[in-house]
Amino acid sequence: MKKVITYGTFDLLHRGHVNLLRRAKELGDYLIVGVTSSDFDKNRGKINVKQSLMDRIEAVKALGIADEVIPEEYYGQKIDDIRNYDVDIFAIGSDWRGHFDYLNEYCEVVYLDRTEGISSTQLREDRNHISLGIVGASRDIAKFIDESKYVSGVDVIAVFPDGDDFNLAGRVPTAASLEDLLEKSDAVYVANAPARRYQTARAALKAGKHVLSESPVALAASEARSLFELARESNLVFHEAIKTAYALAFSRLTLLVKSGMIGTPVSVHATCTSQSFKSPAGSLIGWGPIASLPVFEILGTDYQNATAASLTSREDGTDVYTKVDFVYEGACATFEVGSGVKSEGELVVAGTKGYVYVPAPWWKTDYYEVRFEDLSRNKRYFYQLNGEGIRDEISVFAKTIQDGKKPNLDITEAQTVALSGLIEAYRDGSMTVHSLGLEAEGCGISFFQN
Repeated sequence: MKKVITYGTFDLLHRGHVNLLRRAKELGDYLIVGVTSSDFDKNRGKINVKQSLMDRIEAVKALGIADEVIPEEYYGQKIDDIRNYDVDIFAIGSDWRGHFDYLNEYCEVVYLDRTEGISSTQLREDRNHISLGIVGASRDIAKFIDESKYVSGVDVIAVFPDGDDFNLAGRVPTAASLEDLLEKSDAVYVANAPARRYQTARAALKAGKHVLSESPVALAASEARSLFELARESNLVFHEAIKTAYALAFSRLTLLVKSGMIGTPVSVHATCTSQSFKSPAGSLIGWGPIASLPVFEILGTDYQNATAASLTSREDGTDVYTKVDFVYEGACATFEVGSGVKSEGELVVAGTKGYVYVPAPWWKTDYYEVRFEDLSRNKRYFYQLNGEGIRDEISVFAKTIQDGKKPNLDITEAQTVALSGLIEAYRDGSMTVHSLGLEAEGCGISFFQN
């Protein structure tokens, strides 16, 4: 009996898939079909699969063409499957021509012509295409544009610089005004100066556009709250863009803490500093959204008190370093942020049974450790990080628009409002802020160098 094996995502099963499977079956007597898991797809950069693995497996089984259907879950599985199933022929679409020639060592490799004009990617884009406009033109936006190319169904169509002078020429067309951009777009990524984000996001929502806004979305709690209310009233999607919140490692870390593995969390300490990144609005506004994320996610937003201490820039009066201390019932937290100060950018979550340690830079982590008094119980966890979380951030935003379902995010409306409220209290004097004076003239302050 001649065995044939083929693989694919088989998302939104269509005539092209059916034709390919039929031609594969004709090559032998027994057809095995490997359906690629979502996690494996993410590792390959393909993150906008619409259907679950089980739905896709059942759809392939229902065709009645395959004799056996299996999940594909890891690199190197094709060789294992060819050996374990004693496969004679490996068949795959011709768009992969040459890519799997290395399998000729194990069996015959056949590249099958695909049905012209049909693909799952094209179907996703045709059904749920999103024209995305961008407000702002900072260096980070160039990275956002690059990562958006990995998310099918999303097309960055124009940018309105809104005063930013970073050159995006050749990457995306420039809109003459915000009104011009909104007219062309289905959704908007708001990444201009923090002081202008609220008005920009509000204008976009008023124009009927979905909004993904950099954080902080507003500099006052009432403004942040009003954006969510406006989005709900207009049946639009409004997401805050803190890329770390969309990273798989951070999501799993918070779930692990909430599961009780380290007991009751009693302290969160997060540090975010960089001398290469300087926010024009200061360290608290520039780094605060990321640094506060594990505090609010693990301990909540209902803290009893918050105080701060800041070192001020001689040049523009902004804070080049700020330390914020929170007191909760039964717990406490601290985050340190700085652009004129350098420290070890780590995250430590202390609990009654153990603690979680995330090495620098923790906000880009793909790895963390859970440590105990008994060293033999220590565990290490590793995860794939796609585009520093930006790719998943765009994907979740797009899928929420397309599917109309509320996503499971490690950032909530309450956390967004709490962050804007924290910044508001710091700026208007309602929070106790201890002055550390002015930064030393003519030099930066440096601790541990990363």
